[in-house]
Amino acid sequence: MINVLINGFYGKMGQVLANEVKQDNDMNLIAGVDKNAISTHSDSKVYNYISDCNDAIDVIIDFSHPDSLSDLLKYATEKNIALVIGTTGLTSNDMDKIKMAAEKIPIFYSANMSLGINVLVSILKNITPVLEDTFDMEIVEKHHNKKIDAPSGTAYMLAEAINSTLEDKKDYVFDRHVKKEARDKNEIGIHSIRGGTIVGEHTVIFAGCDEVIEIKHSASSKKIFAQGAIKAAKFIYNKESGFYNMEDLMKM
Repeated sequence: MINVLINGFYGKMGQVLANEVKQDNDMNLIAGVDKNAISTHSDSKVYNYISDCNDAIDVIIDFSHPDSLSDLLKYATEKNIALVIGTTGLTSNDMDKIKMAAEKIPIFYSANMSLGINVLVSILKNITPVLEDTFDMEIVEKHHNKKIDAPSGTAYMLAEAINSTLEDKKDYVFDRHVKKEARDKNEIGIHSIRGGTIVGEHTVIFAGCDEVIEIKHSASSKKIFAQGAIKAAKFIYNKESGFYNMEDLMKM
């Protein structure tokens, strides 16, 4: 059994993840961490601060807020606990901190834990070099009206998958209304829509002369992210220190 702690326990993703972990025969939900632990009741042990936890933990799964990252990394490295990070809205400085911590412990990070999205990333890396000369590339992402960060971490992930095959020569353009000029060839447009209860939808558009290719991924439930995080936890359990992602998992 893999002993799991969930950071961000009372968040929407944290609650979905807790239910999925409880139903998994290989996982044991030991505790959660959430700043609202005192005011909310649960049948699980929940701490206000991760530093309060002295339980035996094998893997921490984090779906919380970027503000908790420093405490999370400090705790995990001091206790030598593997870490799965699914929190979005992280900065380049945050990623540097994660990679430094990964020199001491195994850390699995993905801006999107969906296996389907990561298959899409693989497809983009394969087709972009073929289409790049004659097709313009745009990304449209849609999420619920409670999502704070925009564009989504997944939109960035898709853009970076495209750009990584092109020597990072593409520029990201987020707000076309300020540009009174024709589209530049070396652009990737990234557009955000927020409304209702949309779980997550990402469309990559390749627009050429007289033809358009659209590749779309839609999430109908947060369960797909929880299930992906559980796969990541099983993958990283007992791994050596290092920085891991969905590409490593999919090579299994």
